[in-house]
Amino acid sequence: MGRDSGSGARLGIRRPGSDERPGFRRSGSGTGRRPGFRRSGSDKRPGFRRRDHSVAPWIRTRLRTAPGAAVALALLVMATACLAAAFPRAVERYEDAGLRRAVVDATAPRTSLQVSAPQPGTYIPQSERESAVSPASMRKAYERVLNVVERPLAVDPAQSMYGVRNVNNLEAAETWLPMPSGLPAQMSLAAQSGLAEHSRMSAGRLPRAGDTVTAATREVEAAVTTETAKRLNIKVGSVIHVPGMQRDPLAVRITGIVAPRDPESAYWTTQPLLRTPSLIRPPTQGGEPETYWLGALLLPPDAAPVLLGTPGEPARYWLLTPDPAALTAHDLSRLGSAVASLESGPGLVKVRDSTDADTGVSTDLDEVLASYAQLRSGVRPLVSVAAFGTGAVAVVVLLMAGRLTADRRRTELALLRARGASLRGLTRRLVTETAVVALPAGALGLAGALLLVPYGRAPYAVGAALAVTLLACAALPLRALAAHRVVGVHGAREDLTSVRPSRRRTIAELTLLVLASAAVLALRSRGTSGTSDEALDSGASGDLGSSGDQLVAMAPVLIGVIAALVLVRLYPLPLRWLARPAGRMRGAIGHLSLARAGRTSVSTVLPLLALLTALTTAAFGGSVLTGVADARDRAAVLNLGADARVEAESALPATLPERVRSAPGVQEVTPLSIAYEAKPGAGVESVPLAGVDPEGYARLADRTGLGAFPAGELKASPAAPADGTSKPGADGSAKAPLPALASSAVADRYGTHPFSLRLSDGSDVTVRITLVRDLTPALPGTDFLIVDRAGLGTVAARPTTLLVTGDQVSGGALRKAVAAGTGADADPTARADVRLRSEERARYVDSPLQSGAERVYAAAVAAGSGYAVLALLLALVRAAPERAALLARLRTMGLTRSQGRRLLVLEALPQALLAAAGGILTGWAAVRLLAPGIDLTSIALATPGGAPPTGTAALHTDPASLFLPAVTVLLLATGIAAGQAWWTGRRGSVRELRAGDSR
Repeated sequence: MGRDSGSGARLGIRRPGSDERPGFRRSGSGTGRRPGFRRSGSDKRPGFRRRDHSVAPWIRTRLRTAPGAAVALALLVMATACLAAAFPRAVERYEDAGLRRAVVDATAPRTSLQVSAPQPGTYIPQSERESAVSPASMRKAYERVLNVVERPLAVDPAQSMYGVRNVNNLEAAETWLPMPSGLPAQMSLAAQSGLAEHSRMSAGRLPRAGDTVTAATREVEAAVTTETAKRLNIKVGSVIHVPGMQRDPLAVRITGIVAPRDPESAYWTTQPLLRTPSLIRPPTQGGEPETYWLGALLLPPDAAPVLLGTPGEPARYWLLTPDPAALTAHDLSRLGSAVASLESGPGLVKVRDSTDADTGVSTDLDEVLASYAQLRSGVRPLVSVAAFGTGAVAVVVLLMAGRLTADRRRTELALLRARGASLRGLTRRLVTETAVVALPAGALGLAGALLLVPYGRAPYAVGAALAVTLLACAALPLRALAAHRVVGVHGAREDLTSVRPSRRRTIAELTLLVLASAAVLALRSRGTSGTSDEALDSGASGDLGSSGDQLVAMAPVLIGVIAALVLVRLYPLPLRWLARPAGRMRGAIGHLSLARAGRTSVSTVLPLLALLTALTTAAFGGSVLTGVADARDRAAVLNLGADARVEAESALPATLPERVRSAPGVQEVTPLSIAYEAKPGAGVESVPLAGVDPEGYARLADRTGLGAFPAGELKASPAAPADGTSKPGADGSAKAPLPALASSAVADRYGTHPFSLRLSDGSDVTVRITLVRDLTPALPGTDFLIVDRAGLGTVAARPTTLLVTGDQVSGGALRKAVAAGTGADADPTARADVRLRSEERARYVDSPLQSGAERVYAAAVAAGSGYAVLALLLALVRAAPERAALLARLRTMGLTRSQGRRLLVLEALPQALLAAAGGILTGWAAVRLLAPGIDLTSIALATPGGAPPTGTAALHTDPASLFLPAVTVLLLATGIAAGQAWWTGRRGSVRELRAGDSR
């Protein structure tokens, strides 16, 4: 290594005694000619010089000289390019999946574009009115409306439909139809397209229009679904009469009963009445509530004109169902614009031109998109923090690889410069040499990413892989360019104790300190989801496109950078303090190891920077993931109050608690008597009241951490009557009211004075608030009262809820025990609802956006940790030859193998301790500084379109995330040093002791 194995004519090197300037070569055998011009008589074209064929021999020579280094560089570039290219595609995949899940979960009635127009005006001829609702006219209008929808909003034609239906329901005159309260059943007539494609025949045949149907037609055919036929007692051949307008009643003959092919498809869920009849309860002024059945009769599209002859106010409609597979998250703002245009913009004008002047468009799709945008705005910045951290560590590792190669070839490059090689020629050859290895490796990494994540836009992946490849190509040439600007064979010492920081380095460190401080302040004040409402409405929220957002995402990285630079400055001080006492100790191992550690090269800043950045990112990321898991567990406990909750609308059997207690995994059962409609005094507002057993409930509150309290302060007074009422005693005084535990809101409203509560069974109870807690297991929310069950009446004290605790509660066994105990197998109305904390927790992860972000975050943290280990290995590999030579020379002076192992371990220990301690402190500081601006609620709890869960998810320090990575770094550093000493001791020392062999 370092020998000149090539010709002196390469790299512009002049021969000794030559009169040519460096960087130029002769164009022929004559003298005095300018390079690049041919001599007279040459057969080459004028103005061109002979092609230089030295590039290929140089590359082949270098690759043959160090094939292991070339393979290692190729693997590093390939892995980094693969990760960099896969990251944007993985993010795009889970974001798109989250958007599609949000649209699907919102159901078709909310997401469909409902285009409706009233019936044709009565001022036009009847024939034109009938023609306007005919299938041909409706089809043409449907196609024109489809053309109005702007991209990227795509419509699913298979789930879209059009037709005519009556707005006002029509009473059926048949008495054989069910009438629960004596009110006649009502019918909705709909002539909708696509019935044959979305249903299969269960009985009879599909309805047909026969001859031309007009508004005066007396009888038409119709079909009903299986559920409508079952609940309304309709059979094939039944005839249902509905009122006519200025004509006899219309007879509708049922010719078929159909079963939906996909009952959950948009065709049947956009208008659920078409599939399932409803039991309607009209509003009443006191008295017994009355109900009636409402069903739908499915007419053929050709029979639509007959609806014009009924008083049902027929209306035309076109229901456009968005295609979830065509929705992409990067088009979110354009999707919002397309929907807004159709609702109240240029799109609505075009729709009216295509259908009717009074046509309207309504949908809740814009609300679904806004809900998703808000969720994404809280998830994206957290993922960006992990991406910036891992990316910073990867950049440092690539720079370390280039520096390692430059240091290994320092003598060779210095010799070439001394022999006349120009900086331009040297840099060009190093770039070409590195590109031959890095470009194919980057292409393979990109191909691997495309295969590993086959979804997403390719340009971003190509750009990321290209950036990694270019950085790998430039690392070695730039390092060589900086190190060999001045020609010199021997350089000065570059250890930490001799080299003083330059002014440029001081200015750079101060600049990074200002940037880190600004990022921390911005994150603490704005938070990770600090976007404007206008951005959320436009759908562009959460995009880290501005420099401010990128600075916020880089805050943990900048903190790690500042810590690395500060520690490098402080590193020589403890070594100097320890050197003096170590010199007075017996033996030379301690003093020699400290001296060796103090003479570490200043290039230690790169591995230390990589380690601290990775440890900070790992601590921050581990705290985020732990906070997410804890927040979900906490939210599940807040909603259920225990590991499982059994609840019924009426009182549970008295034997059910014992039966549940015997179920596998159950440790304790706490019965509750809950009255959600307890009314204080004569007021109309209600307060949820729970009657509990103080002893068991106090243990439950203490175990769950939800408002622990002393059990004795909630026990009812022995003098209190069993029904909780306050009756005068013998001395004319009133009995003591029941002590109550209340929420802060209830305590603020009613104070500590006794007040009465009227329960749903008609009994009264007097309570006095003696304890105030913000949370309680029995009732979620901010309004609750908890009293002793013993002070309630016999009816009110019967348990309606069971709170079950246990380490491994079996959901199947618990539901089986509850079903057997309540008799739900024989009587479905006696069913009790059983919910488990594990199932409640899983409900918060139903969005692919959240679960995908968690996976990407964990993968980014793992990749950053891997790069940190690689940085540690590169740092040790760089010093391995020097350490091997040192051990070989010391062994000739009597150093034993055990002493050699101790020497290398003690030499590596100060740097490893510096990195581990610095990583712990930096990670702790990053979490503590950034926690006020981090809200994990979006990634932990929120679901698109759902109600926000109780509680918030704050960021807290996770001890395992702080100490485990740091201890791993410490063990790896010392273990590799001990392994190197063991391996060196097994080899001979001839090579290390050769004179003149550079290490």
